[in-house]
Amino acid sequence: MIAFLEGEVAGRTEGSALVNVGGVGFEVGMSQIDLSKLPAAGERVVVHTYLQVREDGMALFGFLSLEAKELFERLITVSGVGPKVALAALSSYDPATLASYIAAQDVSAVQRVPGIGKKMASRIILELKGAFDEGLGGLFAEEKPAANPALDGASEALLAMGFTSAEIELALAGAPEGASEAALLQYALKKLGS
Repeated sequence: MIAFLEGEVAGRTEGSALVNVGGVGFEVGMSQIDLSKLPAAGERVVVHTYLQVREDGMALFGFLSLEAKELFERLITVSGVGPKVALAALSSYDPATLASYIAAQDVSAVQRVPGIGKKMASRIILELKGAFDEGLGGLFAEEKPAANPALDGASEALLAMGFTSAEIELALAGAPEGASEAALLQYALKKLGS
């Protein structure tokens, strides 16, 4: 596995950087945000990498921060999300912003990424929302509210039923403190008229 490349920027294309490491040129797929932050040709750079090995070939993806790499790796674990879509997401938002949208269950914000529709945005949120506590918690240590497992569970269930994050937020507003997940779900469904 190639964990990182340290070398000189040899050039860039529309979706990748060319990195010269000791006379060997690596083509590394990158997000538009990271490509825009690359130093000028001939300058030194460290790129954290992810190597994808498939039957039809290998591809190397690069990131200027470990947070971006970790978020990319999380995104591609979601069914239907490949490296192209994950890079599009990281081209649309920096890692902290994208992760905060997922944590806040903001389907419409995630859906703004090219190649992600409403169903895929909901799937990304459902599958990754809890993952930030484990590996990417440091991204939003400052802005993360206290966890409420019952409220999170009720929100996820409502999201799975097809309600939008805005509808869910309104439906759960004013819910009794300390209520169980089932009680919160019942409370929200009454307000939603189901």
